[in-house]
Amino acid sequence: MSERIGVVGAGYVGTTTAAGLAHLGLPVTAVDVDAGCVERLRQGRTELQEPDLEPLLRQGIRAGLLEFDTDIERLAQAEVVFVCVPTPATPSGAADASAVQEVLAVLFGLLSPGAIIVLKSTVPVGTAREAAAAAGRHGLHVVSNPEFLRESHAVYDFLHADRIVIGASDAGAGERIARLYQGVESPTVQIVDFESAEVAKYASNAFLATKVSFVNELAELCEKVCADIELVGECLGSDPRIGAAFLRPGPGWGGSCLPKDTEALLHIAHDKQVNLGVLEAAVAANRAQTDRTVATVARVLGRSGGDLDGVRAALFGLTFKAGTGDLRDSPARRLAAALAGHGAQLCVYDPTVAPVRGRDLGLPARVRIVDDPYDAAQEADAVVVATEWPEFAKLDWPRLGTLTRRRVIVDTRNLLDAEALRRDGFTVIGNGR
Repeated sequence: MSERIGVVGAGYVGTTTAAGLAHLGLPVTAVDVDAGCVERLRQGRTELQEPDLEPLLRQGIRAGLLEFDTDIERLAQAEVVFVCVPTPATPSGAADASAVQEVLAVLFGLLSPGAIIVLKSTVPVGTAREAAAAAGRHGLHVVSNPEFLRESHAVYDFLHADRIVIGASDAGAGERIARLYQGVESPTVQIVDFESAEVAKYASNAFLATKVSFVNELAELCEKVCADIELVGECLGSDPRIGAAFLRPGPGWGGSCLPKDTEALLHIAHDKQVNLGVLEAAVAANRAQTDRTVATVARVLGRSGGDLDGVRAALFGLTFKAGTGDLRDSPARRLAAALAGHGAQLCVYDPTVAPVRGRDLGLPARVRIVDDPYDAAQEADAVVVATEWPEFAKLDWPRLGTLTRRRVIVDTRNLLDAEALRRDGFTVIGNGR
């Protein structure tokens, strides 16, 4: 008989988890405090821009396996409950697990003995063990099961996971959770202790952040020695010990996970008096990447000292990467603020950011959001590509060039066909080439 599943939190992780488990044939009830979000999900709709997520939602709803509610009491009969609530960074960099603790307190008094609480939220190391001790007094079990979902690939990553990590102190509870994933294509299920599972989550994102920072610094070196970072990256990526992922240069790393998790890991290390110097350097390099891009724009326009007063620039892209509407800690957003801070008047186009939304982003008054890339390019001295949206490569660049004041492109993502654009009279500055 299938385990009755509950999910607390219908955000990016919770919605994907709920829809994915229903797809595996499990009865799932997901709850969230946001009534508007719940109503949309009941209709098979979501504001999350995740490929294949809405079809998966509708499939689960039609099959009678997936329900959404605002009342956590609906989970009273659940045998397994996944906790997927946010753990935002505090000013010190530590993860704020207060929402997790609030949910745990409710579940301890709600669930029947023998039920398992699964922590999918990214929590400080030691949280699961403390929760397990408290849960044991109610006859409940706790398992850590960190998520490794990529935004814009979440459904694929759930159904075709590289690995499934389960932290447990009770072997039986860990194996029960492993069995839930039997329909998932995954080469490995690793059942480890609580702390190892928690550190693995932080370390994975910290390593990826470090890899990107290294490539961005290497890109600067390539520019100085007339090498091509794209070719260097291909050579590096062909080594299986290194791997090809995260070897493309850009304006820096960002999003909802890498910045938060690197800071949280550094906070944990500082608390334990451990020096993670490599990670600290990666964070510093990421901050410097914005300044490097501003300096590139100033240099190509012949501005000394980074002064961009009187410059009009078009910024293409505002989300932290293509395929998502997520603006959290976006390097493109940082770049917009920095260019404006150096005096530039900025016109921004992103396919997911409407002008009305732009008013709520806290950007400087010099930054204006428009809903058409050609409008953004009007009278621009430079076009800066900050997010790798494929549509930018498909624009009518000769037409766009007739609208700009100068035919200058700074392509931080190496997205465009630089040689073709140069034949059309553009000055194109790539990243690391």
